[in-house]
Amino acid sequence: MPPGLITSLQRLQLAADGALAIVSGRPLEQVDHFLAPLRLAAAGVHGVERRSSDGRMTQLPVPSIERLLAHLNPLVAQHAGLLLEVKRGALALHYRRAPALEQACVQAMTAALRQEAGFTLLRGKMVVEAKTADADKGSAIAAFMQEPPFVGRRPVFIGDDITDEAGFAWVQSAGGLGIKVGPGDSQAHARIASAAAVRTMLARILQ
Repeated sequence: MPPGLITSLQRLQLAADGALAIVSGRPLEQVDHFLAPLRLAAAGVHGVERRSSDGRMTQLPVPSIERLLAHLNPLVAQHAGLLLEVKRGALALHYRRAPALEQACVQAMTAALRQEAGFTLLRGKMVVEAKTADADKGSAIAAFMQEPPFVGRRPVFIGDDITDEAGFAWVQSAGGLGIKVGPGDSQAHARIASAAAVRTMLARILQ
């Protein structure tokens, strides 16, 4: 984590009377690891697991990933640059260390999903993922917005990945603002250049 970011998030949480949440494709365990000792309201695995501001946990029912693992393990075993990330109700195939294998990864995941129900294919930065069909970042944000301390507020969602588009769509349909970080096509109504620029923006808000 960049120096000072956790302190800024702590201050922002206090200034917003607790109405700050992390919405991630990572499992909550990883989110908490990166933000320790800070423990925020958070949604993990695109909303499959969600912790409200009062610490209450909600987990969506998920399909089994065992057959997907069996289908994709041979490809990963053949190429040292590929990585399979197992999550609750999701399986991510990362090719950041082997970008030339992008098409092979997409084809393998697509073929695996033809034999499975309850999943949808999700493209991200150097990753293709099978995730629970009923979960996305927009739905996770919608759930937060029905609970204190978020209820009645205008949502602002900042993200840098393709997987954040569902979040942008929902907050903007609710009268809020989506902010896309970095280049690339997006439906977000606002854009900011980089993660460093986001940190600068947060510091100015706190001032």
